Amino acid sequence: MADMFQPLILGIGGTSRPNSTSELSVRCALKAAEAMGARTRLIDGALISGLPLYVPGRSERTEEESLFVEAVRDCDGVIVASAGYHGSITGPVKNALDLLEDLARDERPYLDGCAFGAIVTAFGWLACGTTLVTLRSIAHALRAWPTPYGAAFVPEGRMFEDDGTAVDAKVGGQIALVARQVVDFARWRQAGLSVFQG
Repeated sequence: MADMFQPLILGIGGTSRPNSTSELSVRCALKAAEAMGARTRLIDGALISGLPLYVPGRSERTEEESLFVEAVRDCDGVIVASAGYHGSITGPVKNALDLLEDLARDERPYLDGCAFGAIVTAFGWLACGTTLVTLRSIAHALRAWPTPYGAAFVPEGRMFEDDGTAVDAKVGGQIALVARQVVDFARWRQAGLSVFQG
């Protein structure tokens, strides 16, 4: 794996509660990406929950907002994990993704050319489905490529160790599949760009 492209995969997820299930699920995904030789970075619930409400047209940015935007600007793929609140994504996740309007006029606008892996955890299967559809719709709006597979599960008991290791093998396998598709896509895209740029 030494000469293989090592994409930077950004994990975004969590709530204001430390070690929430959605945050641990994105940690799990990043561990899987690292096992495939990717570099990873986590934007956790503490950071996204502390971001000011996105206001269109406001150009001043806090240190945390700038950190988030730069992390997305530098990444080769993203994995977003959200809890399902009342049938949709959480406010902090939506607010963070709205901030990516700062990337609209970049050479690579928004998430153009990036794979977007989606993970949803909710206390009902209906909320899992609608929240997953919402994340995929946002991915399209940001010009990203939603992975063919999206992981969704209803938490039952203890799902993860504190480092993100899945206790439930089935859930761990779902999340690893999302991570693999994001990493694979980033590598395929890099290989294609290398061919076209000679």
